[in-house]
Amino acid sequence: MRYIYRMDRIEKEPPFLLLSLTLMGVAAALVSIVLEYLGESILSSALSEDSPYYTLALAFLVVAVVEEGMKFLFLYLRSWRNPNFNYRFDGIVYAVFVSLGFAAFENIRYVFGYGLTVAFPRAILAIPGHMAFAVFMGLFYGRAKLCANRGNRFGKVMNLIAGYVSSVLLHGIYDSCAMIGNTLSTVIFVAFVAAMYFIVIRLVRRESLGDRPV
Repeated sequence: MRYIYRMDRIEKEPPFLLLSLTLMGVAAALVSIVLEYLGESILSSALSEDSPYYTLALAFLVVAVVEEGMKFLFLYLRSWRNPNFNYRFDGIVYAVFVSLGFAAFENIRYVFGYGLTVAFPRAILAIPGHMAFAVFMGLFYGRAKLCANRGNRFGKVMNLIAGYVSSVLLHGIYDSCAMIGNTLSTVIFVAFVAAMYFIVIRLVRRESLGDRPV
């Protein structure tokens, strides 16, 4: 959060707005628990849990679709019409704060459920992972706002869809590799995470330097 806040070079966002976005992330996590439970129940009735198709469907169609969907919904409800949303980079800031509010709650829940042994790997993988998904969502979210303010309804809709779909795909690949857990999936996971972090840091720097009003 501090890194993204510092990269917002032109106009810092109000602390109260950022706090409320973080709490929106917590709310998104709470709703996701219920929806994922329902999704897993439906999936278990359709596929065997031993099937690799079950793992892929769980990662993409349940976890990624639900979690990124709830983040996107609460992000939109809290920020789209907010007068402070007046620069393109604001989309990244808002998405990251929602996503890391989500991640903070999720990690606390995992620690209470599985103990402190999960804290370190989730700190170095899950939290930056959620940030990376959010950067892609926020990148397109800011462009959607620009299109909306220029009366380009088609551009707005396409960018909103692109923001959601890109975060779902990244989240799905991340989770499916982690869930499968064999040697090949682990190698793919490490390479994917390294490439994603590299791209995300470059994207953040580029968008920060090229920020402009919407």
